[in-house]
Amino acid sequence: MPSRTLPSFTTAEVEKHNTEDSCYVTVGDTVYDVTDFLESHPGGAGLILDYAGKDITDILADEISHRHSQTAYDVLEDSVVGYLSSTKKSANSNGKEANGKSTGAETTDSDSENVTVHPRTGMSCEEDLSKDTDYNKDFKTHKFLDLNKPLLMQVWNGGFTKEFYLDQVHRPRHYKGGASAPLFGNFLEPLSMTPWWVIPTLWIPSVAYLLHYSNVGFTSTFYQAGYFVFGFLVWSLIDYLPDNRVGITLHFLLHGIHHYLPMDKYRLVMPPTLFVVLAAPFWKLAHAIFFYDWYVAATAYCGGIFGYICYDLTHYFLHHQNLPLWYKDLKKYHLAHHFLDYELGFGVTSRFWDVIFGTELKMSPPVVKSK
Repeated sequence: MPSRTLPSFTTAEVEKHNTEDSCYVTVGDTVYDVTDFLESHPGGAGLILDYAGKDITDILADEISHRHSQTAYDVLEDSVVGYLSSTKKSANSNGKEANGKSTGAETTDSDSENVTVHPRTGMSCEEDLSKDTDYNKDFKTHKFLDLNKPLLMQVWNGGFTKEFYLDQVHRPRHYKGGASAPLFGNFLEPLSMTPWWVIPTLWIPSVAYLLHYSNVGFTSTFYQAGYFVFGFLVWSLIDYLPDNRVGITLHFLLHGIHHYLPMDKYRLVMPPTLFVVLAAPFWKLAHAIFFYDWYVAATAYCGGIFGYICYDLTHYFLHHQNLPLWYKDLKKYHLAHHFLDYELGFGVTSRFWDVIFGTELKMSPPVVKSK
């Protein structure tokens, strides 16, 4: 393509673009519009907004916060909108200036030689989770799901084997612009998308009310607290996947779609309609175990539901929010579960059970060089 002249900005003009509706950053002399990337950033939109209108050269290379890989610069490459006024230049489609100098967002041959790709996921780092997928190329290459079309019926009618499905659904993709990929493609679509704040808004008051109601069945609040903690500690879901389209479709709805599109913020926490359907059998199970006392069963059930609330919120924040320093290691650990090895590192709120059951994910695995 022929070179094009990009506009120039003063520092003051760049600084005005400091909101979620218009967010610019600079790397050296290059100006980037990262507005569409806010919700897809693995560190959360808040971290980018902290540097909105500012230069991010140092934070990209900061070892304490998170040293960004070449992929982060590749993502920036598509967002160049101009240069600072003292360095107005022409740029071509390869991310280089017309005079041959680099804009700071290119991948050189020497860089490519040093990039390592995890063979199970096709990714090299957590930033890859937010790199837009080429829908047509992906479908042509893998013959799995076409992101241009609603996903659910493709899974149902796909005739995939369990082995092929698990391999593909754990090879992350990213829907362009941070939007949600179509699941149903009809009026049911809104039921499948859930903002994170719906979870505490609906279920914490419900748990609090049921605990208050159950309190009359205990001679001591201490005993009730014990059963609540018991329910909290045993919170878990056993994921069994039969090798047929019913099992594969259920897995995709419950968990697979999150691994397939891990940075989709509206398909991460469980929709209330689905939660009610799944929670009902656990209510029956709690009363079957503690058949001798309705109040004990209700309290233990509340503990389990509270455990689910903590899990869902922690899971969301690990993907989409900038976290305190003591949580950053857990965030890196969980994102590695997505881009590195989905059969290890199951712990979301902690690594405790991974250590106990020998499924801890080591952060420096064997990798192979890309071609």
